[in-house]
Amino acid sequence: MTSEGMNKSLLIKTLALTTGLAGVAAAMYFVARGLAGGSDRSGELPTFLEQFVIAGGPIVWFVLLPMSLITVYLATLYFLTIRRSKLLPDGTVSGITGAIRQFGLGRLEARLAGRSDLVGVAVAKAVGAGRGDWFRIRNILAESLQDRASGLLRRIEWLNLIGNVSPMVGLFGTVYGMIKLFNTIVLAGGEPQTVQLADGISIALVTTFWGLFIAIPALAVHGVFQNRIEALVNDAVMEAESIMPEIRRGLERQKLALARRADKASQAVRGLASVTASATSEVVPSR
Repeated sequence: MTSEGMNKSLLIKTLALTTGLAGVAAAMYFVARGLAGGSDRSGELPTFLEQFVIAGGPIVWFVLLPMSLITVYLATLYFLTIRRSKLLPDGTVSGITGAIRQFGLGRLEARLAGRSDLVGVAVAKAVGAGRGDWFRIRNILAESLQDRASGLLRRIEWLNLIGNVSPMVGLFGTVYGMIKLFNTIVLAGGEPQTVQLADGISIALVTTFWGLFIAIPALAVHGVFQNRIEALVNDAVMEAESIMPEIRRGLERQKLALARRADKASQAVRGLASVTASATSEVVPSR
C-alpha cells in the first residue's frame, strides 16, 4: 500500500473513531442525566464538557468535533512530511553530481531509486525518460517539479477546505439554535423563562465558537504550508538548474563512449572481413 493510501486509511479510521466516541459520550451523558432524575445544579458552574461540547448538540458532536480532530491530524502529518529535511535535504546537489561523475547517467536512475526528495525524484525521472536528449531531460525535469508542487498543494488544500466549511457549519448551528429559541418562545406563549431559552442559545453560540475555533488555525496552517511548499519548490528548481551542466557533460561522455564502442565494433568488423577475404582467396584454386 502506498503512503497516500495509508494516510487516507488512517484518516477514515480517525473520523470513524471520533464519531463513535462522540456518540458514546452523548449516550452516556443522557443516560446519566436520566438516572440522576434531572437533579438541580443551580448552584454549580457547568463543566467545560457540558458548556462547550454537550451544549452544542449533535452538530458539535458529529460534525465540528471530528473536523477539529481531523485538522489536528492533518497539521501534524504535514508538519512531519512537508519540511526541508524531507523534501530538500542538504547535500542533494553534491550527491547527485558525484554519482554522475562516478557512475555515469546510465546507472543514475538506479542509484536514485527509492528517494522521495524533490530534486532526486525529478532527476531520476528526467534521466530515465529523457532518451539521451538534453533538452528533453530539461523539460521533463521542470514538469516533474511542477507536478510535485501541484500534488503537495492539493494535499494541503484539505486544510483550506475545512477552514472554509467549518464557519458555515457553525452558522448552520446558529440558525438551528435560533429556530429552537423562537419555537420555545412560541410554546411558552411569548413569556418564556430564562432557563427555557438556554438550550437554543447554547446551540447557537457553541456551534459558532467551534466553527471559528476550527477555521482560524486551519486557514493559518494552510497559509504556512503553502508558503513553505512554494519556497521549497523554488529552491529545488535552483538546485536542479545547478545539476543540469553536469548532466550535459554526462551525456557528452556517454555519446563519446558510444562512439568509441561503435568505432571498435566497426574496426572488428573490418578486420573480420579482411580475414575472411584472405581465407577465401587461399581456398579458391588458381586456374
